[in-house]
Amino acid sequence: MDQLLALFGLFGVSFLAATILPAQSEAAFAGLQWAGYPMLLLLLVASLGNTLGAVVNWALGRSVHRFQHRRWFPASPAALERATRWYNRWGRWSLLLSWAPIGGDALTVVAGVLREPLWSFLLLVAAAKTGRYLVVAAAVGSLQ
Repeated sequence: MDQLLALFGLFGVSFLAATILPAQSEAAFAGLQWAGYPMLLLLLVASLGNTLGAVVNWALGRSVHRFQHRRWFPASPAALERATRWYNRWGRWSLLLSWAPIGGDALTVVAGVLREPLWSFLLLVAAAKTGRYLVVAAAVGSLQ
């Protein structure tokens, strides 16, 4: 039961970390890995939560004109402008930077604004998010 609650907690913080609320999912991931939870299970749960949180941003981006001036909107106008320039320059491949703590969330919003198809969005964002957790897992593993 405790393991299930810990995994739900990891999913929740990973989801929130990719949306409008500030959260540090890497710390939760590392702590659970350090505590002995199976790394592959943690990788699956954290990556799924973080990717689905990014889908929320993509959906908000598709409705940007309705929500962009709300206080809770996940990207400032300046961040949206920077991400739009980056996205226009590099296209969908810029989503491979969606893991980045600065600008990554804005890229996922811009992908929605610019009508990136959901299938390509999911593939690229899932790869990026999973890659970040693989790096965290390797770092924690080297410390153990």
